[in-house]
Amino acid sequence: MNVELTLPTRKDEDFRYSDIDALRTVWPVPREEIEVVAGLVESRQVIELGEGTVARHLDIRLGKGAKLDLRVLTAGPAYGRIAIDVRLAEGAGFTLGAAQIATGSETLEIVTEVTHAAPNATSRQVVRTVLAGHATGTYLGRVAVARGSDGTDAEQSVRAMLLDRTATANARPELEIYADDVKAAHGCAVGELDAMGLFYLMSRGLTPPQAKRLMLQAFIAEAFTGASGEAQLGQTALARLEAIL
Repeated sequence: MNVELTLPTRKDEDFRYSDIDALRTVWPVPREEIEVVAGLVESRQVIELGEGTVARHLDIRLGKGAKLDLRVLTAGPAYGRIAIDVRLAEGAGFTLGAAQIATGSETLEIVTEVTHAAPNATSRQVVRTVLAGHATGTYLGRVAVARGSDGTDAEQSVRAMLLDRTATANARPELEIYADDVKAAHGCAVGELDAMGLFYLMSRGLTPPQAKRLMLQAFIAEAFTGASGEAQLGQTALARLEAIL
């Protein structure tokens, strides 16, 4: 079992916004190795709804032409960290749809490093975060395109919604590209619920809580679109949203 024994500090870029005291209680975090062999197509879910401290580190390797659809939902831990390292071989495809929902003083993190190590691989990352109270939500995502990995197609879409101005969202989508023929894009936005959208829904007879719930449900659903367990993930997320509204 491969673990790193030295507890990181906030000087480490991937732990800049971490709750180090909480992390100390579960350190070291073992790597969970996932291999999808050449040509195979898999889908997986990671759902963390419990209280306390949760930290996981997924180490994913995709063979030639392999595909993995990974969906992540974290909602509830006082401190929750999901780190995901992915290495893609030629023609491999990786999809990540992740949602974080936090309130109170909870701290949630998703940290990804996706390496395109060979030509014609694709990766899609969609991360949606909803924060209330004094909660903190973080996404740190790096896409690395190695030399010779022509034909790479990589995309990151990161959005966070603040229900209270006391909440904090941190986001750092990053691209590191050493190949020429590459399509790569990233987008990041942090904001509040659209006032005009809320007004429109309330003008159609919805109460303010119902309007907020509907808009947030649609926002979170973007992380789960196309998943094999899309309906179940959406219902689980909605139950958590209702608890914080």
